[in-house]
Parts: sequence; structure tokens; C-alpha cells
Amino acid sequence: MRRTFVAVLAAVSMTITGTTLAGTPAQAKPRVTAQPGSPGIGDSYYPEYGNGGYDVDHYDIRLRYNPANDQLTGTTTILARATQDLSRFNLDFLLNVSSVRVNGWSATHARAGAHELVVTPARTIRAGQSLTVVVQYSGVPSQVLYDGYTAWRRTADGAMAVNEPESAWWWYPSNDHPLDKATFDVSVSVPDGVEVISNGVQPRPPIGELLGWTRWIWRTTKPTATYLTFLTIGQYDIVTDTAPNGQQVINAYHVGLGELGNAARASIERTAEVVEWSSGLFGPWPFEAQGGVAGPLDGIGFALETQTRPVYGPGFWRRGSNPYVIVHEIAHQWFGDSVSVAEWRNIWLNEGFASYAEWLWSEAQGEGTAQEVFDFTYASYPESSSFWQVLPGAPGPDLIFHGAVYDRGAMAVHQLRLAVGDDAFFQILKAWTSSRQYGNGTIEQFQALAEQISGQDLSAVLTTWLFTAGRPDLTGGADAQARIAAATQPKSWTKLRESQQFLAR
Repeated sequence: MRRTFVAVLAAVSMTITGTTLAGTPAQAKPRVTAQPGSPGIGDSYYPEYGNGGYDVDHYDIRLRYNPANDQLTGTTTILARATQDLSRFNLDFLLNVSSVRVNGWSATHARAGAHELVVTPARTIRAGQSLTVVVQYSGVPSQVLYDGYTAWRRTADGAMAVNEPESAWWWYPSNDHPLDKATFDVSVSVPDGVEVISNGVQPRPPIGELLGWTRWIWRTTKPTATYLTFLTIGQYDIVTDTAPNGQQVINAYHVGLGELGNAARASIERTAEVVEWSSGLFGPWPFEAQGGVAGPLDGIGFALETQTRPVYGPGFWRRGSNPYVIVHEIAHQWFGDSVSVAEWRNIWLNEGFASYAEWLWSEAQGEGTAQEVFDFTYASYPESSSFWQVLPGAPGPDLIFHGAVYDRGAMAVHQLRLAVGDDAFFQILKAWTSSRQYGNGTIEQFQALAEQISGQDLSAVLTTWLFTAGRPDLTGGADAQARIAAATQPKSWTKLRESQQFLAR
């Protein structure tokens, strides 16, 4: 017994010192050195947006907001997974942070760059490890500027956090890029009598709290890009209904819209109808709820395809109802929300197709075919116009919302349709939205899919309309030029222009 015990001790000792019983060196395991996660996710247009080293699954955002002084306090819990060994990692955020915990341990934090919060955990994080990151913070968001502006717009009775390509920085820490989608729980406590609207469904009605405060709760169950989340707080009339597919419809109208209120309702209340029509073109509705928000007079000056529930500025209602902007934002729920850009250079996949959806609606409503809208749009921009110098497929970071991305972008979609024919075209749309549902895509990937389905080389048409400066020549020669010269204004044109005026910015 004793001799056996001694032999075992000797073997253990020899293994520890790097030698086996046979006298050969033991195989040493390579040491892995943890590295900082990158301060950007790799976007060519916005290199510092998003972060590397982890992937977020879920955000739990718990806030308290006082409209009287614009004071916001919050705790956001981030559930994520490390994609590398991490010594530290970044979050995109701008407000004052009081504490950060990682997996229950207090972590140090520091500012870096314009919007980076650098978190150093007490313990090294290993690749594949689950992360629970709890950030506590506060601030007056309307007074916190990035590049001279704030995406948190304070209004007379509340606030709006609605913007693209960034808005989360002013109300919750995040990995702020469409490549890292997640689900969301948003809980906001506000004074009694104030409404809070956000994405998704309401799992339960607002809950009264002590001392005159009420907590509103919203839940998003499908993967969502951070810029597609939103918050609007103030005095709203909330209208609930059930869509033809059985889903919850929640529409909200700011009570201060005055004479614009009826036009807003006449537009947004058609959302369920537009969803049903769009589903026939693009495939099943990809999300858990439907609706829209008509913001206040002192709110935003544009519309945004915030997931499940787009938000509209008041300018769209100044000349009466406008279903075309509803069509545009609902089309984005497939093109931009469910299938998001892999990089912001691919913005044509969002705006070109949402704009073309308006042309398809015009065709369906008998207010001008897509060809008639194309002809009049093309004729509206003379060859000498600088409009033709902006490339929808590569507009550059300062021009991603230029009118050419919308109008020339839609013209490019129409040229694709003419090249492949209607059967293949509409098959391509549904194949794209289904094959990349809740994911991301690039123009190159879209082209590959379109070529696979159509059996055609589409390089020439897409290069001409997306990546070549100048007014493209039309196929058809003299006949095409004669058609353009004779183009007349479609019945839908006025509403299409009103829609585009506030969408491009």
C-alpha cells in the first residue's frame, strides 16, 4: 500500500514538473491571452459604431423619466455571449454611469472616444461564456450632444428617442449596430397621466406605483436592431384593435396635433390594411404586433421604421392624409427591419425597396403604374442635375439619406423588375425576406440571389443604376426617350412627393 502511494506521488510530481513517467516532456497547453473587444463592429461607413467581442441576446431596460426636468435614470441589464476571450469590452453610451457589474462582480468603467463606455470586468471572460452586464446611469439626455446634436428630443410634455443610424446612446447602453440584434423588455415609470409608447406588445396594462407614478411595460420578442427601438413619452391617445391576422394593433396619436389629428388617423388607421397588402408581396408579416405613432408638433421632422410601430412626424399630415408614407414604413419592416443592412453602405436595400413599395401601392390603387411613376421621376431630374452624381449603392456616410437613395434607388428596383420579369421579380422579393429573416444582408448577396432565381447576369443593370454616376441611358433607344418626353404626372405624384420630402433628409 505505501509503495503504491509513493509511486503515485512520484508520477504526479513528474507530470507537474513537465516530465512523464516515461521520461518524455509533457505536452503543455497553450496559454490563451485575453484581448480587448474592438471599439467598433467593422462598418466601413461608421467604424466606431457597434463593438466586437460579444453578441447580445436581450436587453432589459428599466427607466424612470420626469418630463418636468428631462431627468432620466435607468438600469439596463444586458444578456450576451462572449465571442472571444475578453479582458475588456465596449458599450455605446453617452449618459453618466454610476456602476457596472459583470456576472455579479463589480467592474471598472471609463470613457473613451465620443460615445464609448469601456468596461473592464473583475475576471477575464472566456469565449462562449454567458455575460450578464448591469449598468446603472442617469442624465438629462437632451443636453448630451454627439457631433453637435442629440437624438433625444425633449418636447413640451415629454420626449422622443427616435433617430437613424443612432438613438440608443441617449437612453440605454448597447452594441449599437444592426449586425447585433436582440430582444427587448422596456419598462418606464412616468408621472400619472403621462403615456409611454415603445416597440412590440404590452404584456400587461400600465401599473400604478407609489407617489403618483405609473409604470409602462413593452416587450419585443423578435430580433431587433438597436436603432429600430424607440421611446416616445407625453400626452397620447392610444387606440387598440385586432388586425386581420389576429395580432394586436396599437396606434398612438399625440393629443396636441389639433387639426392634423384627423389626417394622421386617416393614414395610420390603415396600417393593418397596408400590412395585409404588403404580406402578399413580401411574405408573412415578420413581427408580433402592428401599429404606428403620430408624434407631436414639436417632435421629429421625419418618419422612421421603428420595429412593429413606425413613428411619424407631423409634416406628413399638413396636406391631409397620406397612405404612401404608411406603405413606405411598413415595407421597411421587411426591408430594413427583418432583413437589416450588414453595413450602412447597403442602405439601398432599405430605402430603394421601401420607396418602390410606394410605386407598387400606386399601381394597386389605380393612381399610376410603377412604369408611369418611373417615367415621371426620371423626367423630373434633368441630365445636368447633381441628383445623378449620388450613387444609391455607395452614397457615402454623409449621403445615406439623400433623395437619390430613395428615388434613384426605386428606379434601380424597377429596372431590376424589367430585366427579370414580374414572375422572377416577386419571387426574388419573397426569397430575400424569407432566407434572411431576422438577419442581415448586402447588395452583393441580394444580387447573387436575384441571379440564381432569374438565371441572368444582373451586373450591368445594377452597376449602371446603383454604382455609376450620371443619368443612365434607358434601354429602348428613341422609343424610350419619346416615352419619357411624353411622361405625365401620375395621380399619386403629389402624395409621393410629400412622402419623399420628409423621408429623405
